[in-house]
Amino acid sequence: MIGMELVDYIAGLSQLELAPEEKRAVTAELERIVAYMDVLNRLDTRGVEPESQVFPIKNVLREDEVIPSQNREELLAGSSAGDPEAFLAPKAVE
Repeated sequence: MIGMELVDYIAGLSQLELAPEEKRAVTAELERIVAYMDVLNRLDTRGVEPESQVFPIKNVLREDEVIPSQNREELLAGSSAGDPEAFLAPKAVE
């Protein structure tokens, strides 16, 4: 049985403020979820191998290709600091 105390706890973790009618709706929904989990727990899964995905997934990677990088002078042309090697930013941490 899902009580209001649990709903208040979950709402607090979620940083939600629920009105009383919303709490009742959430309580009912959580009870339906738990009831469905009971149905799933009764299923006989012996001999069924666990899977992380329903569909077969494989990594599709492109071949490595060596290409020229961007021109440093062009990239730094918009920098207001005028450093020829890198973007300069103000110190953010003391």
